Amino acid sequence: MEFKIDDKENIDASNPFAEEVDGFVVEADWDGKRLDLFTSEQYTDISRSNIQKLIKENRILVNSKKEKASYKVSTGDLVTVAMPEPKELLIEAQDIDIEIVYEDDDLLIVNKPQGMVVHPAPGNPDKTLVNAIMYHCKGKLSSINGVIRPGIVHRIDKNTSGLLVVAKNNNAHKKLAEQFAVHSITREYEMICSGRVDWDKKTVDTLIGRNPKNRLKMSVIKSGGKRAVTHFEVLEDLSGFTYMKATLETGRTHQIRVHSSYLKHPIIGDNIYGYPIKKFAHLEGQMLHARKLGFIHPTTGEYLEFTSDLPDYFKKALNIIRHL
Repeated sequence: MEFKIDDKENIDASNPFAEEVDGFVVEADWDGKRLDLFTSEQYTDISRSNIQKLIKENRILVNSKKEKASYKVSTGDLVTVAMPEPKELLIEAQDIDIEIVYEDDDLLIVNKPQGMVVHPAPGNPDKTLVNAIMYHCKGKLSSINGVIRPGIVHRIDKNTSGLLVVAKNNNAHKKLAEQFAVHSITREYEMICSGRVDWDKKTVDTLIGRNPKNRLKMSVIKSGGKRAVTHFEVLEDLSGFTYMKATLETGRTHQIRVHSSYLKHPIIGDNIYGYPIKKFAHLEGQMLHARKLGFIHPTTGEYLEFTSDLPDYFKKALNIIRHL
């Protein structure tokens, strides 16, 4: 259970970073686990080594006391985290192998591997897709999204693989962004979900907003969010699991993952929205792949569409499940 602590009078004075603190109550499932492991699970976008550094800096306390990373938390413990303010990062070009599906003077299509972060952020300062494309394009990328996200028109999650378009100049970026804004981009994903569904096709049309109980999650909410529409289609019944396709009509943060969980069929390997990888030890990460991407070329006006083969990790998962 997570909550924000904003009443300074109720924060122990031993914590010098008390301006903004996150609080997490340890639930029974985590009883006896290491403090660094527990905290890492609450901040899945931050490396465990970075969490250990924060513990050493006394930014992470247990019941207002300093503890080591190896400390075993107990049910009911209050773990408080004073996350430092993000710093502006100096982004460096890095020679990292990436799969370029298509490239011209205006854009390139990249097939991002699972596990690669799209742009630098606290805890992931380098070895991102941005570092790779800066090297590949020799810095010739759009600047609309600033120095942290040069060329990035849209993104897919770290643990999602597949296609995304990168803009090489501001004109291409602007025209591509306009297509994303009016939802005219073709975006199809394939995933493996838990459970067997009793329908062939289903459209989910809800509002999505930040989960009030967990800052890392988005959720379906009744008011105040943004409209999110996902079209689901069953590709194969896998006897206890389902191989599905999802077509995005809108593109909200974590949209497919949120809507899959909302349908009670979370994507397997999704540690945040309902089916952690530890439940299925044979799998390698989150089973979600951005397979198709289509749009109007910003200069030629031609419709382009690209399809990515299923990656090896996804094929392996399908093969394992089919033979259960």
